[in-house]
Amino acid sequence: MDLSYGLEAEAARAEVRAFLKSAWQPGDRRKDALKAYMRDFRTRATDAGYLYRSVPRRFGGSEQPVDVVKAQVIREEFARARAPMEVRGNGINMLVPTLLERGTEEQRQALIPPTIAGDYIWGQGYSEPGSGSDLASVRTRGVVDGEEWVINGQKIWTSQGGAATHMFMLVRTEPDAGKHDGISYILIDLDQPGVTRRPIRQMTGESGFYEFFFDDARAPLAWTVGERGEGWNVSRTTLKHERASIGSADGLGSQFAKLVELAQEMGRIGDPVVRDRLAQIEGFVLAHRYSSYRLFSNAAAGDDPGPIALMMKLLLTEIGHDMALTAQELIGEAGLTEPAPAGTRGRGPEKWLDQIMGSLGNSIAGGASNIQRNIIGERGLGLPRDLAMETDK
Repeated sequence: MDLSYGLEAEAARAEVRAFLKSAWQPGDRRKDALKAYMRDFRTRATDAGYLYRSVPRRFGGSEQPVDVVKAQVIREEFARARAPMEVRGNGINMLVPTLLERGTEEQRQALIPPTIAGDYIWGQGYSEPGSGSDLASVRTRGVVDGEEWVINGQKIWTSQGGAATHMFMLVRTEPDAGKHDGISYILIDLDQPGVTRRPIRQMTGESGFYEFFFDDARAPLAWTVGERGEGWNVSRTTLKHERASIGSADGLGSQFAKLVELAQEMGRIGDPVVRDRLAQIEGFVLAHRYSSYRLFSNAAAGDDPGPIALMMKLLLTEIGHDMALTAQELIGEAGLTEPAPAGTRGRGPEKWLDQIMGSLGNSIAGGASNIQRNIIGERGLGLPRDLAMETDK
């Protein structure tokens, strides 16, 4: 297996390193000064063609040709220099790609620049009480009043809900249409009287998710992505990008290294049962990493990777859950310790408590694992549709 990138890629690597050496010198800047410095750095990196490569320049990106090898080199060098890449979150990972594929020119011009600048922070308004995995059963409703939607209903389990300034949401706008055909994909500004947000207190003591209540909240008709009533198809575009970001192999290796450290801290690294379990997990971690290399090679060559592309998110979820279960077994009764207060970092076993709880969340993020298995079976392996998953049209 040849894992080298070639002479051209290494020349690009040297250019990226030279740029970072001169442009990324954060020093000991404090919070506010560092935030401003990072914003300026991202602008310079974008102008140099290193960030927001798929976003056209008229929307604030660098508009670079597709080059998966160079993009990988950039990620590696920015990580090595500990330099910030694109602003993280739902807006960059999910909404911007959706607008580039399905949005209007006016929507792109109005919404993409402030999103990639970090001024607009987007919450995801999909799940509702009683409408989690079955998104087609959403009950939040929208009716037209002049040039605006008037929206009433509730959304729950919204990540980034505390900081969100805007939301992309699924709203039932055609009550007489079929289950999937009556939904619109609507963007809304959350800073208005008709929107109430409330934190959801989790068993860890933190509030990583929020629920939202909409009482005659308003959104411009012009902020409907895709045609009215076609929100289900637009949402599949967003979910595609969400699964891709969740399924990335980045981070699994470092997480496994922390698991080994935990076994050492708990005095269990010499236990043959523990060592056997760690060896099994490492095998899965390496398999996932090399599968990502395969996808990378396919993309570089312009080849179709086949069903493996559908499996990456599911595999990462399963591996992460296995690591969390192993950590839980290693911690034992120490896992009953009260979590560290919000805003602090737990030490020793405590630092694993959020990971153990969070591993369950990945099984529904980007679409529940059981639904993803059906997608793999039907679209990847050509198996007949599971009749139990049939829903009203």
